[in-house]
Amino acid sequence: MRAIVATQPGGPETLVSTEVPVPAPGPGQLLVQAAAIGVNFIDTYQRSGVYPAPFPFTPGLEAAGTVTAVGDGVTEFAVGDRVTTSQATAAYAEQFLVDAALVARVPESVELALAGALPLQGVTAHYLANSSANPQPGEFALVHAGAGGVGLLLTQLLAARGVRVITTASSQEKRDLSRAAGAEHSIDYAGFAEAVRELTAGEGAHVAYDGVGKDTFDGSLDALRIRGELVLFGGASGQVPPVDLQRLNSGGSLSITRPTSTHFMRTAEERAWRYRELFQAIADGQLDVRIGARFPLAEARAAHEALEGRATTGKVLLVP
Repeated sequence: MRAIVATQPGGPETLVSTEVPVPAPGPGQLLVQAAAIGVNFIDTYQRSGVYPAPFPFTPGLEAAGTVTAVGDGVTEFAVGDRVTTSQATAAYAEQFLVDAALVARVPESVELALAGALPLQGVTAHYLANSSANPQPGEFALVHAGAGGVGLLLTQLLAARGVRVITTASSQEKRDLSRAAGAEHSIDYAGFAEAVRELTAGEGAHVAYDGVGKDTFDGSLDALRIRGELVLFGGASGQVPPVDLQRLNSGGSLSITRPTSTHFMRTAEERAWRYRELFQAIADGQLDVRIGARFPLAEARAAHEALEGRATTGKVLLVP
């Protein structure tokens, strides 16, 4: 089968399409024929060496498809079942392995492409909205990269419960897309902290969701009201340098958290709750999962270039 291998730490050019053996599922594992593979910033962090990875390796945590083989001890899934996950192993491939305990069954009402676009960004948006912070109806939330995959989903989830969402986006087209998803205001990155204060009668946002990182971190803190919360969940522009915690004091007794998805899917019950609410929101027409670009599996390099160049909106998929 074909798989994408990152030969060494570096840029997108290190991704090479290679013929590899089909893996065999071990005890408790599933082998899945991929229908759609999610491309995420964590893949670029691993490829570039920001996050440690055992080179050479095949990236990919997120994918949806059909089970083709089951390992010993698996009783809850069978060949032919439709599944999705954000915790696979080496998913940039025609077939991939995943622990049966780490997948969700895909309802027949949801197409596999949407299921492949949902796990990482959808679950991220769900725990950001409900667990890392929990802004209430009428409160203000600043969401950076409002036209990105997480941004569009998070905006919809927050707006559906009455949170007043302010987003940032880099172009008028992206700002229009963000407002269509439910943002009350969508603004440019330039001077965003001052703009947020103007839009909140000088008070600032209750919560700021920042997946951009280095370029927006200081402004995100400045955009918060007294006792506001900053949820830092990514570093698309680079990792945030060390912070003097006295900055939180002088800024108004602020709080910062740095969540990661595995800590918000620690049990089968929690994982099932998040997927159940996401799939139900899709079925009810309350959540639109935007697929912004699809690349053939062999063009993973181009997919990474597009994602890192912020040339995409919504979800980027690889299609075997």
